[in-house]
Amino acid sequence: MKNLYYILCCALILTGCQNEPQPSTIFVGGQINNPETDYVVISKENKIIDTLFLNRDNQFGKNFQDLQAGIYTFRHPPESQVMYMEPGDSIVIWLNTLAFDQSLNFSGEGAEKSNFLLDMFLNNQKNNDLILTYHKIEPQKFAQVSDSIRRTRLSKLEKLKEKNEFSEDFLEIAKTVINYEFYDLRERYSFLIKKYYTEFAEKIPEDFHDYRDEINFNDERLQDYYVYTNLIDDYLRTKSIEHCALHHEDSRRCFNLNSFSNIQKRIQLMDSLTEISALKNEFISRLSTQAITMAENKKRIDSVIQLLEEVNYVNIDEIRNLAIIQSDYFTGNTLKDVTVLNPEGYLIKYGEVINKPSITYAWSIYNPAHHRWQHAIIEDLKQKYPELDYVGVNIDLGERNEWLRTLETFGYDKSHEYQIAKRKATKETYKKYLNKVLFVDPEGTIIRGDIQFGSNEFENEILEFLNQ
Repeated sequence: MKNLYYILCCALILTGCQNEPQPSTIFVGGQINNPETDYVVISKENKIIDTLFLNRDNQFGKNFQDLQAGIYTFRHPPESQVMYMEPGDSIVIWLNTLAFDQSLNFSGEGAEKSNFLLDMFLNNQKNNDLILTYHKIEPQKFAQVSDSIRRTRLSKLEKLKEKNEFSEDFLEIAKTVINYEFYDLRERYSFLIKKYYTEFAEKIPEDFHDYRDEINFNDERLQDYYVYTNLIDDYLRTKSIEHCALHHEDSRRCFNLNSFSNIQKRIQLMDSLTEISALKNEFISRLSTQAITMAENKKRIDSVIQLLEEVNYVNIDEIRNLAIIQSDYFTGNTLKDVTVLNPEGYLIKYGEVINKPSITYAWSIYNPAHHRWQHAIIEDLKQKYPELDYVGVNIDLGERNEWLRTLETFGYDKSHEYQIAKRKATKETYKKYLNKVLFVDPEGTIIRGDIQFGSNEFENEILEFLNQ
């Protein structure tokens, strides 16, 4: 691995050994095993810097002139990761798409900064499991746990600083990221105990959320960084629930994150908190998309559109187009005449395959991690609730061979897998439905259409559906 940079330097057509990076340039190169596409994309602050194509050895590379120091996004669709670069760096990337984040490795001059951010990401992933364990302890004990995690991260940064000549800009960003991870742990803990352990929620110290005054919602340097956006996302969630609890006696109702009132509050908060247009639009787009795809009637659609007009959302026409698609999935509508393609290549109607209570879900071959996660959940549900049928619908129209190859590769049950035969919008529009499921009765009528795939309430919703 240590020699990869020198191998690539001589092998890559685009760079060559004669083009050693100068102090004002940044070299980015690498190799991808089992590539999903034939290119990688480098971007910063939601703007594409360049698209680099893989050669026949799945290698890429380029010297960039006049790039500023900061966090960049490295994307090999559908996966992505962040890295920190500054003039004079020579970053070499190696990864295997079968385990994107776990195999990803940065080497070369200045790579320690990117590896630190990657390590933060992997540790943050572990926090997802940790939070599910530690949210069951009292607030004061959790405060000690989260404080300890922050101290450990800062200590590691100090040790790396002793071995490397980190710039002040990077050190400032790294410390901010560590603090934001700490803040996010507390936001997530607060949400979980208020939802599941109300006796602990009453014990939250008054100063538990004092860090909220330190959150900078206008930090352009971090707008691409998942720790920052995750913190904002979880902050909006907890604030919307806190606001709801002040106005409703039954606080249980406040935890429905798909309700219009909840999404409305989060959109209004985001509109007021930041002046970064790209960041604001990203959140409003995601929240409004969630509101539309979970809408069960026209009244809900109209309320969302009116809200977006009030906040002057720039991409409102996209939401209006999505609303047209969503009208097919309102509660009470029937799917029995919808045509799909089965693995044998025959066009059939839903009404021919749905003859008992069913759950339908959409997936794409171009989101491998996601469709593996979906099908793992479905396999578990099949064991628990055999009285239901589970219908998977692939959205990759016209790509039958690739779809069949995916079914074979991952061993998915072909007897309950179908592919769309036609669509009213682009694939990108249909991708917005990858986290949604429909509960359908034996006649093909939609009973529920506001269910989020794999949510904490998913199985409770299934039990309610079965008991109707």
